[in-house]
Amino acid sequence: MIALERVVKRFGEVEALRGVSLSVPDGQVTGLLGPNGAGKTTALRVLYGVVTPDSGRATVDGHDLATDRRAAQERLGVLPHAQGLYPRLTAREHVRYFARLHGLEGALLERRTAEVLAALEMEEFADRRTEGFSQGQRVKVALARALVHDPRNVVLDEPTNGLDVGATRAVRALLARLRAEGRCVLFSSHVMQEVAMSCDRVIVIARGEVVAQGTPDELRAATGKASLEDAFVAAIGSEEGLG
Repeated sequence: MIALERVVKRFGEVEALRGVSLSVPDGQVTGLLGPNGAGKTTALRVLYGVVTPDSGRATVDGHDLATDRRAAQERLGVLPHAQGLYPRLTAREHVRYFARLHGLEGALLERRTAEVLAALEMEEFADRRTEGFSQGQRVKVALARALVHDPRNVVLDEPTNGLDVGATRAVRALLARLRAEGRCVLFSSHVMQEVAMSCDRVIVIARGEVVAQGTPDELRAATGKASLEDAFVAAIGSEEGLG
């Protein structure tokens, strides 16, 4: 389970988060939506442990990222919006490197590397350098890095951005598998169709605050809108940042 409790974060005079509280339960895919500048990226970075809140706390399975960061991050797999691949490393070398960062070694490292490459159908390009990879291949490498240590909690920041239909379907299947395995999944996206199809719950952030949350059906019912996109616009009170 991932949680933020009354988190406040300021950058100079800008208050990016204004007492945000949210929880992401196990065994569900939770969508995180927000217009540009809403504070969504800051909230994710607090959850990753790369941004320290001014007040409040972030926890992963009860481990506070401020006081027990290593234990929290061991339980967390992250796919950031910018994949940040090393162009001279192969896909397999990326996965092995991140496995070592998480303390895996020897036979366990090799087994987990092979398992995640197979699960994401990466064997065909596993030993090619990532320079020149397609967007779908790049996302698969980043996903493999995030999952190699078998985390119970997974944060995916716009994983389908720029993907073709086949790669998008593969990500959708992965989300379903992670849910079936009882993992906690936080899925950030601007693609309303993907959120509606893949997410059990949705949390909407606007102006540094949580302004709506519930199942897609509950959000549509609460706003009186037929589509999740229209419900999102009604919840944030503006069409700014949509699209």
